[in-house]
Amino acid sequence: MPTEVRSLNEECGVFGVWGSPDAAQLTYFGLHALQHRGQEGAGITANDHGKLQTERGLGLLADVFRDPRRLARLTGQAAVGHVRYATAGNHGLENIQPLGFNFSDSQFALAHNGNLTNAVTLRRRLEQHGAIFHASSDSEILMHLIRRSPAATLTEQVKDALRQVHGGFAYLLLTNDCLIAALDPNGLRPLVVGQLPTGGYVVCSETCALDTIGATFVQDVQPGELLTIDDHGLTIDHYTTDTQLAICSMEFIYFARPDSDIHGVNVHSARKRMGAQLAVEQPVDADIVVGVPNSSLSAATGYAEASGLPYEMGLIKINIRHGPLFSRPKHCENRGSDEAFSGQRCCRW
Repeated sequence: MPTEVRSLNEECGVFGVWGSPDAAQLTYFGLHALQHRGQEGAGITANDHGKLQTERGLGLLADVFRDPRRLARLTGQAAVGHVRYATAGNHGLENIQPLGFNFSDSQFALAHNGNLTNAVTLRRRLEQHGAIFHASSDSEILMHLIRRSPAATLTEQVKDALRQVHGGFAYLLLTNDCLIAALDPNGLRPLVVGQLPTGGYVVCSETCALDTIGATFVQDVQPGELLTIDDHGLTIDHYTTDTQLAICSMEFIYFARPDSDIHGVNVHSARKRMGAQLAVEQPVDADIVVGVPNSSLSAATGYAEASGLPYEMGLIKINIRHGPLFSRPKHCENRGSDEAFSGQRCCRW
């Protein structure tokens, strides 16, 4: 029995749009709003009249698309994008998404946020049956399962594949004629749907990305749902009804942006309530409360209010464009204010 990979789930950002003449540009801005979810690589695939074309690279989104010609080449009314923070696979270009697949009868671009707990078993089984993998991450597994499904339609093939993968995942699959989105049976990863003023649809990791491009929130994708967006609109289906919402607590604690809402709960408000509850359960003898930028700032204010202690900005993040400390491959300093700490007993988050 192979030993499965057990690590903190891959925390990436995905963004897809269907039905906008500026699809790639909207995807770029949407990914910029999701940059905190991954800084190791970024990519965008656009669908131009049924033909898929991709630009991707290592580093931050702005670095990958520093040359404006890269984004200008991505024309069409549909696109899918990804920013990567990896825990599965190495850090090479081959693992930067969207992953592209060209077959004789179709093209696909896959963007994946999550981690498959049965990846080792599935990959070994697929390789034994002749599958050739081009990347080391677990994201490629789904496409091999789709192509090997005996089902008659693409929708049924995707359902068949999704029933075989285990773990927490949010998938976006761009094809020649539609955009498909799917969420794991426990809804561990956030995924939301929005609508553009022009009528097109957006699917992305967090509501902050909808706000950035002026899209209206429609709904959270529910556990076990399979969404298809094409020129006829949005269709909602299920690949399983054996579901139970159990979103990863790290989304509220750390990963998500504070201005995002997850299943109707504002992340900033949730963190603030956590801080207030901690003040009740774990009071400390201190003079001030200082939050460590950035994710703990909301919780620190809640702790300060509930404990009656003053809140001070004693730490300043340097080079904030690189996103959260946990998901950053390179070190980024937090510097303290000497005046704030001088002679103070500090409760620091």
